[in-house]
Amino acid sequence: MLVRTARLFPFIISHHLHPSRTHSAGQAFRWSAAAASRGVRFMETEVPASNPPAASAESTADGTGQSATSSTGDQEKTPSVGLLPGETVVKEGKAAILFPSANEVFYNPVQEFNRDLTCAVITEFARELLAQRGVKVVVPGEQERVVVSLSEETNEAEAQAEEKNGSEEPAVKAAVGEKCEHGLRVLEGLAASGLRSVRFALEVPGLQSVTANDFSAKAAALIARNAQYNGVSHLLQASCRDASMLMYDMRGKKDRYDVIDLDPYGSPTSFLDAAVQAVSEGGLLCITCTDMAVMAGNSGETCYSKYGSVSIKAKYCHEMALRVILHSLDQRAGVYQRYIQPLLSVSVDFYIRVFVRVFTGQATVKNSASKQALVYNCVGCGAFHLQRMGRRTSNGKHMKYSAATGPPVGPECEHCGQRHQLGGPIWAESIHDLEFVQKVLSAVSGNPSRFGTSKRIEGVLSMVTEELEDVPLYYTVDNLSSTIHCNTPPLLQFRSALLHAGHRVSLSHACKNAIKTDAPPAAIWDIMRCWEKINPVKREKLSPTSPAFKILSTEPSFEACFTVREDANPQSRKRHLTRFQENPQAFWGPKARAKAGGGISADLQDKRKKFQNKRKNQITDSSQLKTFPCKKFKQGTCTHGDECCYSHDLEQTNEQKIE
Repeated sequence: MLVRTARLFPFIISHHLHPSRTHSAGQAFRWSAAAASRGVRFMETEVPASNPPAASAESTADGTGQSATSSTGDQEKTPSVGLLPGETVVKEGKAAILFPSANEVFYNPVQEFNRDLTCAVITEFARELLAQRGVKVVVPGEQERVVVSLSEETNEAEAQAEEKNGSEEPAVKAAVGEKCEHGLRVLEGLAASGLRSVRFALEVPGLQSVTANDFSAKAAALIARNAQYNGVSHLLQASCRDASMLMYDMRGKKDRYDVIDLDPYGSPTSFLDAAVQAVSEGGLLCITCTDMAVMAGNSGETCYSKYGSVSIKAKYCHEMALRVILHSLDQRAGVYQRYIQPLLSVSVDFYIRVFVRVFTGQATVKNSASKQALVYNCVGCGAFHLQRMGRRTSNGKHMKYSAATGPPVGPECEHCGQRHQLGGPIWAESIHDLEFVQKVLSAVSGNPSRFGTSKRIEGVLSMVTEELEDVPLYYTVDNLSSTIHCNTPPLLQFRSALLHAGHRVSLSHACKNAIKTDAPPAAIWDIMRCWEKINPVKREKLSPTSPAFKILSTEPSFEACFTVREDANPQSRKRHLTRFQENPQAFWGPKARAKAGGGISADLQDKRKKFQNKRKNQITDSSQLKTFPCKKFKQGTCTHGDECCYSHDLEQTNEQKIE
């Protein structure tokens, strides 16, 4: 019997119907003849027919006035799908998604930026790839390609090249919502409700098929209903399989996907090995990591076990997290003689998002060692040095590979005398393809009504185009001034001092007050010494063993100039773009995972109020202390008896332990 019921899996839950992060549980599927012949299982669901709610035909949230469903002359009309008891409709972009009311907490609207950016990147990727196949993609609302340049001078040669490329238009055109025979095959491995996949089908042109997979039978059934509700069943197929096994089965060259999107709850490492094999030659991998604490240095040993790299708790930890995941991807791809080419890597909010292309080439894979580097980080002053893992030198037509020489630092830091931490390996090459990023930026800027977060996408990508490509990691001005206990110099003055000294400098999208520069740590501390002379600190209060005392005991080798330069202020800052989003609401970060037995976890804020911030919100009424268990009573050492202001109720204590 090929039908497995949910009774065989008591852990099937509404768990992980979060639209963007899920590890699904449970498995209930039915084989179809076509799917069985290909080794792919697709969910077949029976959806009760009823009149769809009026909300499905209303204007979308982006103000374009277009319907949430896609209707073309040769496509079937949207099937009637009714709301089940307790269901609600959540609108985002062009999609209207059915959500069970019990799982509304798992819809995180802050992740809309992630999904908008993904749609924009895949659209530009499709534009490039399908142009080689003689297909032109048509994006709604896009009148004419506008090249957005942050520099004040325009490049006439690039403008002429754009006109020349646009003069020869392919005969075949691909629009959104239409099935393109030569289009992209997309897989969302952890689809949950299918929101992201539905948006792909409704907003990204040039698609041949979209497979929305989830290991939960309830999630797969919901995906199928959402596909019918939005009228994209001709493009979107719901799959109920283990994501890794599905990708392993599609490793054949003719079966691989052009785009694979993975957005799990936490770390994606368990899916990366299968993903780098299942993506086509030159295909696109879209990876999200939400375990930022692990990648940012809170648990270096855990980071090594998952990503093969030791993270460091430093000010540059958010960019280091990007480079850790890129290192992990490149290492896994190298096993199969494949290598990665990063297109865009962003660290925003509580997660990171990377877009990389995967290619095959044994000769290029040999460069992998020279692209990785160890990080020596001083625990005293925060100065860091990179040590490449390998060395390559050009020998005529041939490339010679050898072991790297080092280390780049001595036993102690030359500036403050403190020890070094060793982190990595990390990806030490560029984390962006500026040409591709510029195309995405131009498309979003020229069609701002397409996405609800267009302003923020424009701001973040503008900062990405301004970052120094060949300078890994960054310093922060407040940390530099905190090390020597002086006033923090204004960002423009500090950047100007570096420019006056003959060094390059830029900001970073990963941190507000970051300084990316090719200046060595010695030059940076010389500038800070000059600043301290203008804003002196009380030397008598400094400990002789402190980093501040040793740094300030050395005279600067040059006189820094803090006169503000015009080029010290980047264009994104001058134009007041939305570079860093303010918190839209309180407690807007990742939501709690569902309980293994079904249902949702207790409200996190209730737990915080009960067990944390006791000093901030001190209890003045002693009767309220009875709600907290007595620690000494549990240890058997409380001598107050019934007069104790804390609870001696063992049942209450046991219940809290269970929670």
